[in-house]
Amino acid sequence: MALIGRFNSLQVIKHTDFGLYLDGGPDGEILLPNRYVPKGEPSEDGDWLNVFLYLDSEDRLIATTERPKIQVGGFASLKVAAINSIGLFLDWGLPKDLLLPHSEEKRPLQVGDYCVVHAYLDKRSKRITATARLDRYLDLVPASYAVGEEVELLVVEKTDLGFKAIINGKHWGLIHKNEVFRFLRPGMQEKGFIRELRTDGKISLSLQPVGQALGDLGEQILEALRQNDGRIEVGDKSPPELVAKLFGVSKGNFKKAIGGLYKRGLIVIQDDCIALV
Repeated sequence: MALIGRFNSLQVIKHTDFGLYLDGGPDGEILLPNRYVPKGEPSEDGDWLNVFLYLDSEDRLIATTERPKIQVGGFASLKVAAINSIGLFLDWGLPKDLLLPHSEEKRPLQVGDYCVVHAYLDKRSKRITATARLDRYLDLVPASYAVGEEVELLVVEKTDLGFKAIINGKHWGLIHKNEVFRFLRPGMQEKGFIRELRTDGKISLSLQPVGQALGDLGEQILEALRQNDGRIEVGDKSPPELVAKLFGVSKGNFKKAIGGLYKRGLIVIQDDCIALV
């Protein structure tokens, strides 16, 4: 059976003037309109094509080779294209916008706003639908990550503690404020690392490798000092944003690295600068 809202590998069974018909099994023949037929080598009967399936404006199953910004079961940050009494319509990269019903809003949105949503298949209408109420689709299975493991993050919202993010499309995690050393905003996709698996089940995240080799960072700082006449205008009291701009690390790791260099007698540390001895 063909899977609506996902990519399917389907076989070409018929050519027409307006497109190709694909074998949808129990769902019958599925049209791939001419504008979506791959260019170049003509498709022959019996060829297999990788296509995305959804319902058109007349609720007919249709195929496309275009890649939407979200598939059923996934999460993405999408822009509000229009709003009416039914709900909000999100730009997901296909001609027919994706519906976010008003009942599935988490906060009021306006045209032009972005919102992180989950896509699901409505059981009654069989339509691909979006929801901003994400909790019911996350943390459904126990987390099995290891501290230091690299993961994919989708930043969802800013809180008093930092930024909530979705880990590998499966679990909630938190990037604490002291781990945010560069610009972040909801909707950004980032590489991250598991920093801590807490006893209460919550997961702390980092944007840099956990336990990053401070020796390597120390050598990087020494090389920067050598190239700047033995002095850099960044020190113990410098803002985290400046540290991140210069070295791409959190201020905490920077302070550990320069502390190690100081103990080795290689540098002196002041509030607003460090210098070679």
